[in-house]
Amino acid sequence: MGAGCSHDCMPEVLRGRQRRTLQLTLSINAVMFGVIAGAALYSHSTALLAESLDNLGDALTYGLSLYVVSRNYAAKARVALFKGLLIFLAAMAVVGQIVNRLLNNPALPLFEVMGTFTLLGLVANGTCLWLLWRHRSEDINMSSVWECSRNDVAANVAVLLAAGLVWLTESGWPDLIVAMALVTLLLRSSVRVLSAALSELRTATS
Repeated sequence: MGAGCSHDCMPEVLRGRQRRTLQLTLSINAVMFGVIAGAALYSHSTALLAESLDNLGDALTYGLSLYVVSRNYAAKARVALFKGLLIFLAAMAVVGQIVNRLLNNPALPLFEVMGTFTLLGLVANGTCLWLLWRHRSEDINMSSVWECSRNDVAANVAVLLAAGLVWLTESGWPDLIVAMALVTLLLRSSVRVLSAALSELRTATS
């Protein structure tokens, strides 16, 4: 910090750091959504599709978070509320895919594609988690994106496990079971983000 900078300029310095982090994580997630969605469709993996939708939701989340970096707490709480709804919609999209697969007999996913691309996703999401670590307790805006990033890493580990089980069992069921577990993770995360956002909104508007 320069000699002429006082304590009063710290909030803008902090907002600048948040913007740079969100811009980078937004770019990573937007790219990874396209890459992993293509791999999911090619490999017929519902778990990998859930992972790609999570990346899409995060890209939208980071974009919204970037928009409200310089806004007041009420605006940040409203955007966090929207993020919670996005997480819920992603979970419902995966549920729809699971039901479709169950009705049409689970196909055997290509475990090699699942493993390769979820490892790539783990590297990308681990990088995002590391970038967001220092911002996780700064405000409701950054804590909600931290929650999303942590979900991503958990999803990567789960899909990697599914790929291994598909290989061992020569069955598509591990893919669907892990997809169901990811739905549970997404729903729990949605509830946490929505609860925190509603609490923050009540405080900000009281």
